[in-house]
Amino acid sequence: MAKAELFQKDIPKEERVFYYESEEDDPIKTEGQERHEKITLPKGYEYIPKNPFVKLYARTLFFFFWVFGQWYERHYWKAKFYGREKLKKARGKGYVMYANHTNPFHDVFGPALVANRKIYTVISAVNLKIPGIGPMLPMIGGIPLGTNDKEKKAMNEAVDIRLKKQKKCLVIYPEAHVWPYATSIRKFPAGGKSFKYAVRNDLPVFTMTTTYHKRKNSKRTLPRMDIYVDGPFWPDPKLSDEENQNMLAEKAYESMKKYAKKNTYEYFKYIKKSDKIK
Repeated sequence: MAKAELFQKDIPKEERVFYYESEEDDPIKTEGQERHEKITLPKGYEYIPKNPFVKLYARTLFFFFWVFGQWYERHYWKAKFYGREKLKKARGKGYVMYANHTNPFHDVFGPALVANRKIYTVISAVNLKIPGIGPMLPMIGGIPLGTNDKEKKAMNEAVDIRLKKQKKCLVIYPEAHVWPYATSIRKFPAGGKSFKYAVRNDLPVFTMTTTYHKRKNSKRTLPRMDIYVDGPFWPDPKLSDEENQNMLAEKAYESMKKYAKKNTYEYFKYIKKSDKIK
């Protein structure tokens, strides 16, 4: 089935099953992934634009993105938010928010409503190839992963500026792949490596966990959402950078697992192939 149909239409129950071999399998592939393309960033790509007209365009686009996101989250998904007051503990600072990856459209809008500010999200460079919205993602805060050493260096410098100097919110999906409506938390493929941004800038970590529930008084089978915020989790000055990364990764994972227990509706079922054989 088409990617958009998973998140916009009621899907028959028999089609809402994904059989996987490992938690790193990808139920949804972009066009570039399916063709096994080597994705590269556009030549001369700027992580932090200098052109004032580009900056103005980005601000304007984010404004409309924000207004639409308010409607989309609260009315389309009937989303309810819990724990956003915890973010006040990071007032005046940048921070990194880690979230479960279960809905590519909600995952664009949800964190902005949680943070109530401009956010920057680490994305795969392949997302820039998505028809229509792909080229706009950097304008609304998408930070594509570098594809070579030069790009990776520029990306890391940009992230540090956004976090430390501009005191922004950086959003990361440590599960890496979108599993539609998943009700469990998968292990983070990169382990603690994606927590390096918080550690090297000595900034707090928060988690955002999306859970799914049946709609009340509705004929629709699509679930509604509850979103939970937890934290802050701080680096420990007594630990090495690597130890801090692993410690924060474990805390974020356990936090997300705790809130994932609040799921009450398994709209999409995930079955390990080895279990299917049994």
